[in-house]
Amino acid sequence: MLKGRHIYGICRKCQKWSLITQRWISLKKEEGVIKVSDEVSSALHEGLPVVALESTIITHGMPHPDNLNTALDVEKVIRENGAVPATVAALKGKIHVGLSKTELEILADPATSSIKISRRDFPIIVAQGLTGGTTVSGTMLVAHKVGIPVFVTGGIGGVHRGVESTWDVSADLTELGKTPVAVVSSGVKSILDIGKTLEYLETEGVCVATFGPDKNFPAFFSRTSGFMAPYNIESALDAAKLIDSRVKLGLQTGTLIAVPIPNEFSAEGKEIEQAIQEAVNSAREKEIVGKEVTPYILNKVSMLTKGLSLKSNIALIKNNARVGAQIGVELSRLWYQSPGSLGSESVSHRGHGYASGYQSESGRGSQSAFISGKIDRVSQNVKTAKKGRVVVVGGSIVDFNVRLKTKDFKANGATYSGIVQQSFGGVGRNLADCLAKLGMDPLFLSAVGRDPHLEAYRTYCRHMDLSGVVQIDDISTATYCAIMRESGELMFGIGDMDIHSHITPKYLSKFEKNFIEAPLVCIDGNISPDSIQYISDLCGHSKVPVFYEPTDIHKAAKPLLSSAYKHVTYTSPNFSELKVIFGLISSEEIPSQIQDVDESELESVLFESFKMGKTVCEQIPVVIVTLGKHGVLICRHGDHTARLPLRGCDIKREGEVTGVYYPVLREDNSSSIISVSGAGDCLAATMIAGIVKGYDPDLCVKAGLHAASHSLSSHHAVPDTIRPWIFDSELVQKSSIQPRILKVDQLVR
Repeated sequence: MLKGRHIYGICRKCQKWSLITQRWISLKKEEGVIKVSDEVSSALHEGLPVVALESTIITHGMPHPDNLNTALDVEKVIRENGAVPATVAALKGKIHVGLSKTELEILADPATSSIKISRRDFPIIVAQGLTGGTTVSGTMLVAHKVGIPVFVTGGIGGVHRGVESTWDVSADLTELGKTPVAVVSSGVKSILDIGKTLEYLETEGVCVATFGPDKNFPAFFSRTSGFMAPYNIESALDAAKLIDSRVKLGLQTGTLIAVPIPNEFSAEGKEIEQAIQEAVNSAREKEIVGKEVTPYILNKVSMLTKGLSLKSNIALIKNNARVGAQIGVELSRLWYQSPGSLGSESVSHRGHGYASGYQSESGRGSQSAFISGKIDRVSQNVKTAKKGRVVVVGGSIVDFNVRLKTKDFKANGATYSGIVQQSFGGVGRNLADCLAKLGMDPLFLSAVGRDPHLEAYRTYCRHMDLSGVVQIDDISTATYCAIMRESGELMFGIGDMDIHSHITPKYLSKFEKNFIEAPLVCIDGNISPDSIQYISDLCGHSKVPVFYEPTDIHKAAKPLLSSAYKHVTYTSPNFSELKVIFGLISSEEIPSQIQDVDESELESVLFESFKMGKTVCEQIPVVIVTLGKHGVLICRHGDHTARLPLRGCDIKREGEVTGVYYPVLREDNSSSIISVSGAGDCLAATMIAGIVKGYDPDLCVKAGLHAASHSLSSHHAVPDTIRPWIFDSELVQKSSIQPRILKVDQLVR
C-alpha cells in the first residue's frame, strides 16, 4: 500500500542522492538483528492495529502439518478482524517480526532444527545464527522493542507443581512483570499450579483480568479453574481502555487478559484433564525437566486423547486471535482516532478522522474497513502538507535527568540522594518525535555517533523517519545532563554537543527539494549559524516559513548573527531567551526593570515580555513567548484572530503589534510536574502541527498547552499520550479560558 511513496535518500547501489522509493526505513533495518516485515513496518508507522504471535506453537507445540495450518489460520483470523498479524521467530540468527508463508513453512518443517527461545536465549541465537520459535517471554520482549502493544498466545507458562523443591517458575511470569505488553491467552495450562501462578503475578505487579462476565480464571482446556482473577472485563473496548490506562500511568509491567475456551470445546475438558495427569506422571517418571516438559506433555496428551486436545488447542488459539485483534483495533482507535470522527463523514472536519465503514462493537460496519479508513486519513494529511512535509533540523541528544531528593545541598563534594533517568531528547528530536506522534510524518535531519547509544536510539525513535539522520564514526552522540531541584525545576545543564557541527550546509543541501516543498521548516539552536543561514535563505526564496526554536540562552540569538533572521517567521523563546534576543536587537543594555523582574509575578512578566516581544517582532513576525507556569504570550502584527502565516501567505512585518496571552489549562489534572525537559518542545510541535493544518490560533495554542501538560507529568520528554486527537480533546474544545488581548498603548504602566 506504500509502493508509491517517494522520498529522497541515498541509493544503496550507486551511493548517490536521488529520488528513491523506500518503505519506512526507520523500522526496516536490514543490518540490525531485528528484521521487521514490510507489512508490519508499514502498519506500525501508520498506526494500524498490529498483533504479535509466538512461534513455539509452530516449532514445538503441534505436529506437522497441523502446526503450519494453524499458524496460517490464526493469521487469517487476525486479518479478518481488522488487524495485522506479526508472527515472531528467529531464522538463521535474525529475529523476524512478521513472516512470509515460505518462512512459516520452514519453521513448521520437522526437518528444521529449531530452538525454543526465551529472553535468555536471544544472545546465543544471534551469535551463532540459529533458528527457533519464540516463547511467550521471548515474543513479549521483541514485540515491545518494535512497538507492538498486544500479543496473542494459547496459554502462558506458570509456577510448576512441586515448585518448593524444583524452583521451576516460567520466565513468562517474570517477563510479564517487566515488559509492558498486553498478553491475550486462555489462562495457564492445568498441568501448572494455577493458585501459585496468580500469586506470583500479583507479586510481579501484573494486572490480570478475565475476558467475560465473571472472574473465574480459565485453565486452558477448561473455562474455569476454581481460582478467581482480581478483575474481569467484558469487551474489547474495555480491554483497550485498560491497556491505555497502563500506558498513561507509565507502568512498565505487562497485562494478562485471560480468555476462556469457547463453550463448545470446554465440555471435553474433563477427559483432557485426565490425560494431562497421566502425561504429568509420565514426564516425572522419565525425569523430563525444564523447557522440554510442556512440549512432551502436550504431545502425550494429544496421543492419549486421540487428537481431541489438539482440536481444542486449535480452537482456543483461534478464539484468542479473534479477541486479540479486536482489542488491537479498539486500542488503535483510542490512540489514533479523534473523538467524534466515526459516522457518516468519510474524513473529519480537521482532516484526521477515519473513513466510514468501521463501527464500534455494536456490530454496524466491517472491522476490516478500519484499515482502509486509516489509509484515507493518512492520505488526507499528506494532501494538507502542500506536496511536502514538515522538515525538522536539530539535535539528537542522550538525556540524563538528575532530580535531587533533598532541598539541602551544597557544592562540597558530597553525594546526595536523587533520581537519575536516561532517555533520548534534543530539541529537534523532541519536535520531530511529537510531530510524528501527531500524525505529521516529519522529515528529521540530525547527526548521531556510531556508538553504543545508536541501537537504543533507533529503537526509541522507531516511529520516526530517521532517513535524514547521518551517522558519524569516531564521535559520540550528543549528551546532556539536566540537574533539577526536588520540585522538578531545572537548575542548570551540562552538554557535550560537538557532533552538531556535522549538520553542515553541504549535508543539508542533499535535502534541498524537501526544504522548498515543505509547508514549514523548523530548526533548533543546536545547529551552526552557517547552517541556519543556508536553510533560512533557501526557505526565504521559496516563501517557506521558518520556525526557530532557541534551545537555550547561549543559542537564542543565532539567526541574528547573520541575515538569517530576515527569513525566520516564528521563534519560541522563554523569558530568559527573549531577553537575550531583545538585547541583541535593541543594541542597548537591557533595562534593570527587565533584568530584575520577579518571574513568579504574572503581571510583571507579562508586561515586560510584551514590551520585549514588540521589539523582536520588528525582525521576526511571530514571537511565541513560553512563560512556564503562567502560560503563553503570542506577539504578532495585525489581526490576532487571523490564521498564523504559512507557505505562500503574506507575512506581515509592519503595523501595530498585538499580544495575546493564554494562561495554562487549569482544568488539566495531569499537571503534577515530573520533568520539565520536553514541555516547551511539545507546545511548539503541537502548535506547528496546528499551523500546518490551518487551525485558528486559539486551537493551536490550547492544544499546545495541553500537550505540554502531558510532558510535564511524564518521565519522557514526548509521552505516548500525545496523539492527533489532542486537538479534539474535550479539555481543549470546551476550555473556558479566554485569551487576554494586549496592545501597544498598554505598555505604559
